Amino acid sequence: MNFHSVTLHHINMTLKSPFTTSQGSTTAREFIIVELIDEHGVTGWGECSAFSAPWYTEETITTAWHILTDFLIPLVLKRTINHPNDLQSLFQLIKRNKMAKAAIEEAVWDVYAKRHQSPLSQLLGGTKDKIEVGAAIGIQQSEAQLIRTIEQYLDEGYKRIKVKISPGMEESILSPIRDNFPTLPLMADANSAYSLRDLELLKKLDRYELMMIEQPLASNDFVEHAALQKKINTPICLDESISSYHDAHQALMLQSCQTINVKVARVGGLTKAKKIHDLAHANEIPIWCGGMLDSGIGRAHNIAISSLPNFTLPGDTSASSRYWERDIIFPEVTMDNGYINVPNTPGIGFEINRKELAAVTLTTKTIKNK
Repeated sequence: MNFHSVTLHHINMTLKSPFTTSQGSTTAREFIIVELIDEHGVTGWGECSAFSAPWYTEETITTAWHILTDFLIPLVLKRTINHPNDLQSLFQLIKRNKMAKAAIEEAVWDVYAKRHQSPLSQLLGGTKDKIEVGAAIGIQQSEAQLIRTIEQYLDEGYKRIKVKISPGMEESILSPIRDNFPTLPLMADANSAYSLRDLELLKKLDRYELMMIEQPLASNDFVEHAALQKKINTPICLDESISSYHDAHQALMLQSCQTINVKVARVGGLTKAKKIHDLAHANEIPIWCGGMLDSGIGRAHNIAISSLPNFTLPGDTSASSRYWERDIIFPEVTMDNGYINVPNTPGIGFEINRKELAAVTLTTKTIKNK
């Protein structure tokens, strides 16, 4: 494959309601959308999921725009790419910047799948025609609102609920949920809000019979997570800690976790996500696909990777309407009784709503192959 041009769309989408974690509240979501066109006019789409501030990883929308325009895109336009896996060696000299790399790599995968007239999921090794999904809920303003929100999502058919917690708020969040929904598949996400000094607080989570506690400690605390897992019965899931295959291998060798949240953007693309899937599968560690408040393009790539066989736990890839009044794809992602259908048409399986994309675009930049 040779590529003619790349257009970056810096967009800003307003959430239907604020999403609150221990790190703060998000009311609008910026993305960089990558539009890649090959020499035959085939177009592929990718999404950069970096946030506007470096609270989740060190990347931001601004840094990702710089890395894409000045380094990654020139590399891709100058080379003949035989397979999307080629990008791993091509990008090797550029350290980290995983979300920027994932964005252009997703677009290459989309072009590759369309050229082969194959659904992206099948080329990745997917075996499912539908994926099981849950709902992630931010910190709510009141107990009553929390219960109403959970009831709403359960009525819609979501298979499990994930709630955000922070030190000192565990009981006020989890106790009413368990009182009202004693058998609900429930997980708690801490976003690295704890340390081993909070061991007694974390031990108390066992009483709630959670599916897992997600990322309780800092992202580089592999040894500390291993020590914590020995002290609590609640399974630990790692999220921010896993930014590479090496991280996943290290976590499994140290027994730092019992499951992994795989995010395509965080690990550097679909190829890396598949390698982590294969590693976890070989070690009989269940995994699931996390969300990044994605637009429809990121959501489409999440659906494709979630079709692989070892994504056995409900992921965060919910319906478009959970977050957006209008998405930038059509048809929008829909959920039926806790499942999302995996597209069976070439590429990501969704078209771009050009009118809506233009409406949310702040700026664009096109880089052509000279």
